[in-house]
Amino acid sequence: MRILLDTNILIPLEDSSKALHDSFSEFVLLAHSNEHCLLVHPSSRDDIQRDRNITRREISLSRFKKYSLLSPSPAPPTEVELASYHLRQDNENDRVDNEILFSIFRNAANILVTEDRKLHRKASRMGLSNRVHYLQQAVAFLRRLHAVIPITLPNIEEVPLYQLDLNDSFFDSLREDYDGFNEWYEKKARDGRRSWIHRNPLGKMGAVCIFHIENDPILTDDHRSIPGKVLKLCTFKVGGSVRGRRVGELFLKAAFRYAFENKIEHIYLHTRAEKQEFLIDFCREFGFRHFGEYKNDEVYVKKHPHEPPVDSNTDPVEYHRKFFPHFMAGKVITKYIIPIQPKYHKILFPDGQVQSLLPFGNAGTGQVVGNAIRQAYLCHARIGGITPGDIVLFYRSKDQKSITSVGVIEKVGDYSSFEDIVQIVSKRTVYSHKEIGEMAKKKTKVILFRLVQHLSNPISIKWLEKNGLVKGPIQTIRKIKDESFVEIIKKGGITNCLLAD
Repeated sequence: MRILLDTNILIPLEDSSKALHDSFSEFVLLAHSNEHCLLVHPSSRDDIQRDRNITRREISLSRFKKYSLLSPSPAPPTEVELASYHLRQDNENDRVDNEILFSIFRNAANILVTEDRKLHRKASRMGLSNRVHYLQQAVAFLRRLHAVIPITLPNIEEVPLYQLDLNDSFFDSLREDYDGFNEWYEKKARDGRRSWIHRNPLGKMGAVCIFHIENDPILTDDHRSIPGKVLKLCTFKVGGSVRGRRVGELFLKAAFRYAFENKIEHIYLHTRAEKQEFLIDFCREFGFRHFGEYKNDEVYVKKHPHEPPVDSNTDPVEYHRKFFPHFMAGKVITKYIIPIQPKYHKILFPDGQVQSLLPFGNAGTGQVVGNAIRQAYLCHARIGGITPGDIVLFYRSKDQKSITSVGVIEKVGDYSSFEDIVQIVSKRTVYSHKEIGEMAKKKTKVILFRLVQHLSNPISIKWLEKNGLVKGPIQTIRKIKDESFVEIIKKGGITNCLLAD
């Protein structure tokens, strides 16, 4: 973005005789760190040259050269234009102000920063108020524009690259696959690049996902691009010491939440087809699609719209896979409440606990399940009719007695064979083999689902009963009315569901 500075901003920035106000410091930091271009108008030099303090004038003119000059200078306003906006030009101050203001009018820069109230009144007259900012307004605007909301999940840490040991043997395979990996890594560390990491039970590097926000990136050799903010997963590696712990899903969970919180609508990564077939299949399972080629890599992109897109031609499961974390919740989709005991809730949803988050590292079997997006629930409920695409609200029983989480059904079935159940749930389930064996003595309902998210406001049984949404204790799976579901998600702060059929 091109930001034009008025003289009354430029001079305080360059006056070394006075302490710089915090607003000026923050403005410059935000502008430079986010690669905005700070410009000065040629007419501002005329302003400085009228300063009668010769020493100050010479210092200001010398520092004026630090900034990019708006060149070529936009055409000054004509008499007709001045008259149409009732602008006076009786002296040199008026001329300079008008020429600076009309450079914004002619779109030579995106915004003007000035403390001149007279200029702000003229901008209002011309309909330019939203592009002419006081310094504090400019700071607030840049804060909002570049605010990055971090995410916190159990079992991963967000760390800058410079804090990692590049000589760790964990990085050896990346050095083998990518020529110049060390040089690339060192450059990105100097640039302040960050990563999510997962440690193995010994506290050593087990997995890493290096990420970066880009703006309007060109992704392919044939110059295909994506507009706006895009999240790039630059390096995605799960080491052998943590394989099978669902760390890949944990990283994608982090990426999806990070993108959602920061209103980033596309995520992409590079893969090598001959070496990373598993990664390609894994990413396709979560909505990534082939976008093109870049040098020796295949580029995969996931659309990640901030608002739930209308896509009535896609079935509910595929819709959720394609647009996660959004999900379909129209009237034709059935909704259920599923009770879950606290000990299983803690294992299945470690990132959705009311208490403080679990510590990093030393992930046990339960935490492995909690890393995942794709999960399983087993019970002996006799209810029938549950189908893929239906929505489940998980109710933590006994202690919290609240609805805490939302999921979308992928598959459901009733089984009597221990072997069949183990084969189907694999590492999705929170239950041990012994517990599955006990459950398999009776016909067991297996529900495979995808976790959507946790409610920002868990909903207590007291509120549900008070508002007539449920009656009596929730001890088994129960169907709820669509109207009740709408009230629940409204109360729970869920905004990413498509309610239209």
